[in-house]
Amino acid sequence: MDVAGRILVLNTGSSSIKYELIDVRTRERPAWGLVERIGQDEGRLTHHAGGGPPHERRARFPGHAEGLDAVMEAFRTAGPELDPVAVGHRVVHGGTTFTEAVLIDDAVIAAIGRLAPLAPLHNPVNLTGIRVARSAFPGVPQVAVFDTAFQLALPPAAYTYAVPRDWRERLGVRRFGFHGTSCAYVSRRAAALLGRDLAGLDLIVLHLGNGASATAVSGGRSVDTSMGLTPLEGLVMGTRSGDVDPAICGYLARVDGMDAERVEEALGRQGGLLGLTGSGDMREVRARDDDEARLALEVYTRRIRKYVGAYYALLGRVDAIVFTGGVGEHDAATRAESLAGLDRLGITVDPARNRAGPGGERAVSPPGAEVAVLVIPTDEEWEIAREALALIGEHPTAEPPP
Repeated sequence: MDVAGRILVLNTGSSSIKYELIDVRTRERPAWGLVERIGQDEGRLTHHAGGGPPHERRARFPGHAEGLDAVMEAFRTAGPELDPVAVGHRVVHGGTTFTEAVLIDDAVIAAIGRLAPLAPLHNPVNLTGIRVARSAFPGVPQVAVFDTAFQLALPPAAYTYAVPRDWRERLGVRRFGFHGTSCAYVSRRAAALLGRDLAGLDLIVLHLGNGASATAVSGGRSVDTSMGLTPLEGLVMGTRSGDVDPAICGYLARVDGMDAERVEEALGRQGGLLGLTGSGDMREVRARDDDEARLALEVYTRRIRKYVGAYYALLGRVDAIVFTGGVGEHDAATRAESLAGLDRLGITVDPARNRAGPGGERAVSPPGAEVAVLVIPTDEEWEIAREALALIGEHPTAEPPP
């Protein structure tokens, strides 16, 4: 394989770094890996290269810079040669400044930094990944792909909050939405799986991972989405509360003296499944058999079901519900519970299909169902690589099936 055809994709999350080296012509991954638990007592790096056992390292990574240094060291130690034609970066928040992928320069870095108050858990660490990569690969094009870009197609009635005019016009308060890179990819794959033209499809995409969102997609464009100004709004997530009464902030200030920063930190890092059970990991919550865990699961899936019903009403018709993300792809019980009771809308899950399945893209609804229920593993890294190659003047071959 020619090294010149490879792109390094960095997905720098709030406490992790996911990375892949992708050959865009063949879609092969010569290397990929994950740095987990950044900032915690013991982190772990797992680096896969070739067909052998993974290269693993357990250590404390105080911050993302140290985690990225460990990634570069893993390539030097376990290979392969790292000489990408471009580096693609996932950036969570582009505001209204970035409507599509862009080549990164100092002005872009400054703009991403100015948007950090909108995604304080993400944009700063995204910038760390960009700075480390620019230092490691001087002269190599760096491309930013924004989670918010796909969602900027939202109509005004969907992105406008009923708040004072000054907030909207001077301060830019509006709904943005996230997981756009994932939504763009799985929407295309849903059309391929159904053998339909995306332009004629109405979909509800449920991206369920540590972060979770619901998006109504019509004709390949987002028409509503659950996340808002920041990634905090919407569904219950691993550590984020999702929808709450905004008056909670004032209430807590009056009765306990909490300032806005403390409340925001608690809702974003101590809420969700973590706040309900003490664990933000759905696998751990599922493994328990106690009232606290059962309540948490009911709260989690009930919120999803409410959004599915709302988006069905908004779209008027639905061709498919698409589950993606770590929980959406792997947790059959969450899929079934999230759609329970929606039979009259034509939405049903086949128990045997849902529990079985070898993984990969598949339908878990009964054959011939009015509304298809699909499981489609997301591939944000491939989407980022595609956009990066298109931006630097290269064009990958026709998208092969996963």
